[in-house]
Amino acid sequence: MTTWNLNGTMSHVLICNGSSCMRKGGEEVTQAIRDEIKKQELDQQVHTTRTRCNGRCKDACVAIIYPEGTWYSVPDEEAARKLVTNHLGKGEKMIQHVIYEYGEEGFCLEAENGWTTGVEKVKEKEAVK
Repeated sequence: MTTWNLNGTMSHVLICNGSSCMRKGGEEVTQAIRDEIKKQELDQQVHTTRTRCNGRCKDACVAIIYPEGTWYSVPDEEAARKLVTNHLGKGEKMIQHVIYEYGEEGFCLEAENGWTTGVEKVKEKEAVK
């Protein structure tokens, strides 16, 4: 196993490799992101990590960029490469692919892009008898 020195790293890309994402091209998306980072010589500034399911299976493939906290739907290799060029290279978000953005109120769904709200994580408490 490798222990990376992350000094100077400016962005961390979490790439979903859960089962739904993998069925929809997750391996190809992962490799395209990593290849484009290398091509653009962003290796020192950007670290990538494969994750398991991030809970947005309908939006597969999912990539999350920190420290911004921007969640993306990355449907194919072309979008993966554009993600690196635009967001990581130029600092420009790919609005049409943004699922969630992090702000003062926490994560906010970009509903105007037509994303599914999803199942609420907070369940109502049962009335105490």
